[in-house]
Amino acid sequence: MNLKQDFRLLALIQIFIGLFMGIPAIIAYCWQEKAALHSFLLTMGLVALFSFLVLFVCRDRKSDRMSPADGFLFVTLTWVLATAFGALPLLLSGTMDNYSDAYFEIMSGFTTTGASALTSIEDKARSILFWRSETNWLGGMGIVVLFVAFLPMLGVKGTMLYGSESAGPTKDKLTPKTGGTAGALWTIYLGISALQVVVLMLGKLSWYDAVTITFSTMSAAGFCVRNSSIGSFQSPFVDTVCICFMFLSGINFSLYFKMLSGRAKQALRDGELRAYTDIVLTFSLLIALSLTFGGLYKDFLTSLRYAFFQVVSVLTTTGFATADYTHWPVFCQMLLLALFFVGGCAGSAGGGIKVVRVVALVNLGRNTLHKRLHPSAVCKNRVGDNVVDNDVMLGIAGFVGLYLTTGIIGAIVVSLAGQDLVTTFSAAFLALGNIGIGFGNIGPTGNFSVFPSWCQWVFSFLMLVGRLELVTVYALFSRSFWRDQAAWQASKNEKRRLNREKKYYKQHRQTQALEKIARQDEG
Repeated sequence: MNLKQDFRLLALIQIFIGLFMGIPAIIAYCWQEKAALHSFLLTMGLVALFSFLVLFVCRDRKSDRMSPADGFLFVTLTWVLATAFGALPLLLSGTMDNYSDAYFEIMSGFTTTGASALTSIEDKARSILFWRSETNWLGGMGIVVLFVAFLPMLGVKGTMLYGSESAGPTKDKLTPKTGGTAGALWTIYLGISALQVVVLMLGKLSWYDAVTITFSTMSAAGFCVRNSSIGSFQSPFVDTVCICFMFLSGINFSLYFKMLSGRAKQALRDGELRAYTDIVLTFSLLIALSLTFGGLYKDFLTSLRYAFFQVVSVLTTTGFATADYTHWPVFCQMLLLALFFVGGCAGSAGGGIKVVRVVALVNLGRNTLHKRLHPSAVCKNRVGDNVVDNDVMLGIAGFVGLYLTTGIIGAIVVSLAGQDLVTTFSAAFLALGNIGIGFGNIGPTGNFSVFPSWCQWVFSFLMLVGRLELVTVYALFSRSFWRDQAAWQASKNEKRRLNREKKYYKQHRQTQALEKIARQDEG
């Protein structure tokens, strides 16, 4: 493990994030939010001090290469440390009363969860709210993936970092170089974000509302600068724009690259994309019909609008709301609860288990049943036209098992806070799936302030492991991980010792040879 290189890059990425903090600092200055401005400037100073101290200590690194272990450690520490610094403006400005809530809020931002412990939003400094939404956007495509795009300039290969943070069972390389892939993904992400800002401003929204909504929509996050989320705008136009761009954010971004590269037919035939679209259409129609027959809305089109919005919001793990769905029929709530365990597509901004894993497991179950009926049949696990090999299926099954186990254990732990069963269960899986809104006291009209401060650390951990797909974080808690690193370091030290001895004996033989020649000359 190359710790000096890990911490050097960790310091650089904190500087990188600190530069983005300068944007809300400028907003605070323009809108004369003095407390917020001072908090941003002080935090940026602390980030700079920490980073330059680390860079000074780690200036004599021996190698630029990084192992998989370095990738796991670096990515995890990046999210933990970025959140630790990012939470300071909320605490120093008085937006949050304690650091636990502030850390939870910004972890929710960077992990694109969108859950909040704020009981009121619109009375807070607009620069602070902008920073919350900006953390959504940075975390959407991945702050590490963005950083990877710049690693070639630092002489570092970012393959291990990209693989440790990328979501899904497969890691598509769109270009021959990992830095090029990261750059392509972020260019697409930035382009679609800019398009949404323009469209929303054409709908007569202010630049502030348009940008903050876009930050949370494209990242599939859900922070909003209004108390009633998107529902506060009471605008079918805003609802429709958000539905479209939330849907786009839940699609594998590599498919956009294929479309732009002239492979649109191949992209549209993607099995996961078709399953994702089918889920949205089916669930939206079922909920719309239930709402219409239940008489909650005046006509089917209105029901369809609310149904589409909430289905796409939950499925992509965005967490926006235009209505309090806890007052909808139980059938509708059960459908939304089922979507908690799906999530967006692999390689998208969304969280959750991912559509490709769910489809693969459903096909595995179908094949298992078919094999029972026809023992000699040869069944292949498919997602669309792609065959999923047994090793990948084993990894998917292991991930889903670990995901459900983590959520259940998390729910058991936070049940000590004394909340009801529905609130406790949905809170744990909401945090793990990076969804943002749940049921019970944390529904569209509630928030996480109902939980004590110690619970916010549990939820922060669940959000982190969910965003980094479990394995990246859990690897650091494995004995074999550190034992392997210790064995690797011991082997490395032994090689160094042998090389030193070899060099010493070589020099010793050369000295003896020179002395022998000198004696012969004297004779």
